[in-house]
Amino acid sequence: QVQLVESGGGLVQDGGSLRLSCAASGRTFSSFAGGWFRQAPGKEREFVAAISRSVGSTVYADSVKGRFTISRDNAKTTLYLQMNSLKPEDTAVYYCAVGTFPVPDAAKYNYWGQGTQVTVSS
Repeated sequence: QVQLVESGGGLVQDGGSLRLSCAASGRTFSSFAGGWFRQAPGKEREFVAAISRSVGSTVYADSVKGRFTISRDNAKTTLYLQMNSLKPEDTAVYYCAVGTFPVPDAAKYNYWGQGTQVTVSS
């Protein structure tokens, strides 16, 4: 079992930045790939970014490529999402998740956090 707790969400203006954190506890964090997903009101949950277990290879959705950066600190058992140049369309609840592979498919992730709200005002 892995417990995930997100933090760092909030209200930011168009063009601003936020850094999300996802603190993990339980089974060995470094044995899992990590991912970030988001869900806007009235929309389905969508993939944002993913990172492999130890090598640190990353995958991004086209909509955030060049603006968001996913990273991890296995010693601190924490996953991060640095979000720059935020846009109103980035407004959503952001969820972290861990699973076997760093893939865009939410069904491949075994454990999820409770989510943190990010609101970007225009």
